[in-house]
Amino acid sequence: MLRADRALPDTHNAARQKDTSFAVTTYVEEVRIAVKAGSGITSIAQPGGKKVATTTGTTSVQLLRKHERGAGVNFEEVFGKDHADSFLLLESGRAVAFVMDGQILAGNIAKAKCPADFKIVGEVLSVEPIAIMIRKGVPAFAKAVDRSVTAMMKSGEVARLYDKWFMPPIPPANTRGRLPASDATKAAWASPDDKPVEDYAEK
Repeated sequence: MLRADRALPDTHNAARQKDTSFAVTTYVEEVRIAVKAGSGITSIAQPGGKKVATTTGTTSVQLLRKHERGAGVNFEEVFGKDHADSFLLLESGRAVAFVMDGQILAGNIAKAKCPADFKIVGEVLSVEPIAIMIRKGVPAFAKAVDRSVTAMMKSGEVARLYDKWFMPPIPPANTRGRLPASDATKAAWASPDDKPVEDYAEK
């Protein structure tokens, strides 16, 4: 069994590589925006002068600021202490959009009081490899994790686990709203590697 203090999933990027090691990419996430269905917002470039939410301490914070500078859009950043809190900012009208990993957005929408009131829209803001983060200095453990994860990919077990946990309806409303594995995720399963997010950005 993997000890939680030594192996945790997170976005693999160059900055984090300085302090920790990463196993092969488990799946590839796409950062998107969630909005209220009737908002008329279809792009991150639209909420000029309005509040856009994301979660404190996540890579989406830097991503949001990058797009704000690049698009020349001036919106106000507001931060939830966790993903549920960030979605509440959108749900309550205190923000017009919530920027986060697509699966997290889909999960929060599916659990909302009225899921049909929300939708995921716009361009893919970032493609991020999610991998098991391992404490540096334990090479034998890191190799064991890589072997285990790679074997699960080759056997198809990772794909089955993805469908088991990400695709079924979410109680209590049993709403369907999750996202199937992306082409980038399927490619990562077919050819396992440990590339950081910067390598994806260069494509």
